[in-house]
Amino acid sequence: MSEIIAIKRLFTADSEFETDLANCLDREMLVADGITETVSSILRDVRKSGDAAVVKYTNKFDRFQAVSMDDLLVSKDQLQASLDSISDTQRKALNHAAERIQKYHEKQKQSSWHYEEADGSVYGQKVSPLQRVGIYAPGGKANYPSSILMLAIPAQVAGVKEIIATVPTPYGKDGNLVFAAAALAGVSRLFTIGGAQAIAALAYGTETIPRVDKITGPGNVYVTVAKKQVFGEVGIDMVAGPSELTIICDGSTDPDWVAMDLFSQAEHDEQAQSILITTDIKFLNSVAESIDRLLPTMERKNIISKSLNNRGIFILAENMKKAAVASNLIAPEHLELSVANPDELLSTIDNAGAIFLGRYSAEALGDYCAGPSHVLPTSGTARFFSALGVYDFQKRSSIINCSAEGANNLAETAAELARNERLQAHALSAEYRLNQKSEPKV
Repeated sequence: MSEIIAIKRLFTADSEFETDLANCLDREMLVADGITETVSSILRDVRKSGDAAVVKYTNKFDRFQAVSMDDLLVSKDQLQASLDSISDTQRKALNHAAERIQKYHEKQKQSSWHYEEADGSVYGQKVSPLQRVGIYAPGGKANYPSSILMLAIPAQVAGVKEIIATVPTPYGKDGNLVFAAAALAGVSRLFTIGGAQAIAALAYGTETIPRVDKITGPGNVYVTVAKKQVFGEVGIDMVAGPSELTIICDGSTDPDWVAMDLFSQAEHDEQAQSILITTDIKFLNSVAESIDRLLPTMERKNIISKSLNNRGIFILAENMKKAAVASNLIAPEHLELSVANPDELLSTIDNAGAIFLGRYSAEALGDYCAGPSHVLPTSGTARFFSALGVYDFQKRSSIINCSAEGANNLAETAAELARNERLQAHALSAEYRLNQKSEPKV
């Protein structure tokens, strides 16, 4: 009997369902013993010693032997050389994905706006791009040129002037495709560093790596903890954990399709979480059979097996309403609505990073080329975080331009509220403008 049969099974009808589900989700990994302290130590060291500390930790953690930062810098010319050297098939795929990502994100651009009141006062909002951002593309068990595209292209669309990329030292020929994607996406400079040391370098700056305004992109638990610790000195997009997929299925999708979709998340790493919710017990068992039959054919079957065995969940729901409730409790990174009427079910979904409607919308298409960024909230943070987009690379400034009449109309209200807060200068500042018809002469 395959160990995959050990995938946990839950039933929404059980009185302890919500508690059992929370236990299965196990989202406490960020407080694992020692990680917070280790990250804090790395951040302090990089802040104090700059390039020397970055080189030290890269050699220690990334199995690299760098002498100086020169060994870790990939210039714009080198990135372009990588793009020129890849195969026609690879270039075609990268170009197609890039075009679709740009097309989608062009729709997200926000513009400045204003309105004028009857007294001549003008209020509005000025939208400006960030000046310099850092993008972190994950590595380790695989290289992700797709993440470079998904991070850098929205920044480009937003109008960011300088994009600094960091990626863990790529191994083998796959690294060249990461560099090619960086060239295509308009990355200014790329450094082959990863982990907490990369986050520290981007947040604080070193002799070689410039300090950025915001850090975006997912990584391992050390990267995630580092982003949490530097937030406030630098902006971050979100707090990301292991990749997740939840599928709600009515039992009429080919079970092999569903099994392979679950595999597509599980093969990321052993901590990835794949969940199936269905109202049909026979279908659930059919998917389990498909998993057992297809698993031996997978190149990353050991990772998939561990992920599904340790983190996978099968949920049997009483009806589609209960299925949606369960999904909203999970708040998954990716959600497939593999049902006959996905638009109807969509209206019941409140929490999800990206939602894939219908049987043909495989999550894998979103990972690479559908258009929306695949940088998404995980670990239940879809309750309050959104998919990365152009808006992550823009900031908004309020515009207030009071006319003399407008200031007069507001002064009494402002003064009254200020005095209730015991802020006399605020009140007087507003009242000094009362009954002024024109700017005072000095």
